[in-house]
Amino acid sequence: MIYQVYVRSFLDSTGDGVGDLAGVRAGLPYLKKLGVDGIWLSPFYPSPQHDHGYDVADYCDVDPLFGDLDEFDLLVGAARRLGIKVLLDIVPNHCSSEHPWFREALAAPPGSPARARFHFADGRGPDGSEPPNNWHSMFGGPAWSRVTEPDGRPGQWYLHMFAPEQPDWNWRNPEIAAEFDRILRFWLDRGIDGFRIDVAAGLYKHPELPDSDDPEADARTRDSVNPLAWNQPEVHDVWRRWRSICEEYTERDGCERLLVGEVSVPTAREHAQYVRPDELHQAFFFDLLSAPWDPDAFQKVISEAMQDIAGTGSTVTWVLNNHDQVRTVTRYGEPATEGSGLGAARARAAALLMLALPGAAYIYQGEELGLPEVVDLPDDVLTDPIFRRTGSRARIRDGCRVPLPWSGQASPFGFTSGEESAKPWLPQPEYFAEYATDRALADTRSFWHLYRDGLQLRAALPQLGEGTLRWLDAPPGVLAFARGDDLVCAVNFGTAPTPAPVPGAPLLASGPCPPGVLSGSTAAWWIRS
Repeated sequence: MIYQVYVRSFLDSTGDGVGDLAGVRAGLPYLKKLGVDGIWLSPFYPSPQHDHGYDVADYCDVDPLFGDLDEFDLLVGAARRLGIKVLLDIVPNHCSSEHPWFREALAAPPGSPARARFHFADGRGPDGSEPPNNWHSMFGGPAWSRVTEPDGRPGQWYLHMFAPEQPDWNWRNPEIAAEFDRILRFWLDRGIDGFRIDVAAGLYKHPELPDSDDPEADARTRDSVNPLAWNQPEVHDVWRRWRSICEEYTERDGCERLLVGEVSVPTAREHAQYVRPDELHQAFFFDLLSAPWDPDAFQKVISEAMQDIAGTGSTVTWVLNNHDQVRTVTRYGEPATEGSGLGAARARAAALLMLALPGAAYIYQGEELGLPEVVDLPDDVLTDPIFRRTGSRARIRDGCRVPLPWSGQASPFGFTSGEESAKPWLPQPEYFAEYATDRALADTRSFWHLYRDGLQLRAALPQLGEGTLRWLDAPPGVLAFARGDDLVCAVNFGTAPTPAPVPGAPLLASGPCPPGVLSGSTAAWWIRS
């Protein structure tokens, strides 16, 4: 199980209101106690922070906002001593508009080698004032921006499938592959255990950059669905290349290096192509995250994953949340200011179900505390480029990125080591006091203990290791499956007309579960006699 650390919101060691690498190092004992196997660090590279570090200006350094390379080395060493793996978030689809290569491209003429590293093209129309095609950015608006040429005239356009400050690399240029080989080796030589790959189905675009039949699909769905901009066949050559680099390091020192991709593709069968034996080790399976709270929907996506992904011999990589999604408690129906209720019960049950599935599990920081989405942040503190590009609060991501509460009754809840008046980079609501880490550890009924106990059993029970699952007959509204011959996981989705019978007291339950019943919106594990 890998824990996603959103660095700027985890723990601040300097008192500036922004989390940092030293804060992550200080929090490692907490994560060890929770029972994680590794951490995935969000980008901490030098960046103007137009998209919170996913606009990278230098791939081989640390932004002073988060520390320096010496602090990074201390973090890796401390994690290794605790037996915690470290994965870095790498962003190969696009860089920052302040990256030296993009600044060089802006200063160079059309058709130059510097511009060939990106997607520069002439505009349409008699004066070139219209974009080269009709694609839209994932963050809203056109996917193209026009530049002013060095002589001051309006010039070519460049492609950015996200914000204008994030120009897309042109992976058809061999310089890009060679540069990322260098970047991977830089971090592998510093002892990291692998990479989470941002936009792993991207990189290559259709070579002719034609118009799309549905140009606004990406912006409308907030998903990579434009078939001309995503999931091109050539992208698989990149992952074969990266896999060979990782295996070189594995053979050198015996420590396996992991590649896990952010893969958004239409079907589980297409997803499976990314985790073939010579490509990525893992790829996030988002269908479970996006499934409605319904037993048939859950069974369908799990079955498809087990058939199409696990059928390749790969590991299915389950997720319920990340830094781009509404927090699970809120997504499942929880009012934002309450600590109990339907959303919390469903989130607890979903967590127990996910931890019972064969494969890898990733959780986003704060999920183990049952944190809800902060839905009432004032407009003047919002930083998401989606809000800046569209003016709409729909699907913005700031609400799941509010800094964690660690202790105390008032903000900053132990997040920052500064004075009591120090302000976290996003304001924490008063009700975060109910979710603080110190309270969670002290309350054996908390989300934290559910995750900790589930992870301990997951590590201890051989039935929950590698293998498959077998669906069991269950009453309407209940999903049940067996792991091995005798371990059962069942979830009552809250629609069963009567409590579902269970054979004896459960090993672990997500909520009140008296012997003999599995009440609504509850999950349990037990050994069948």
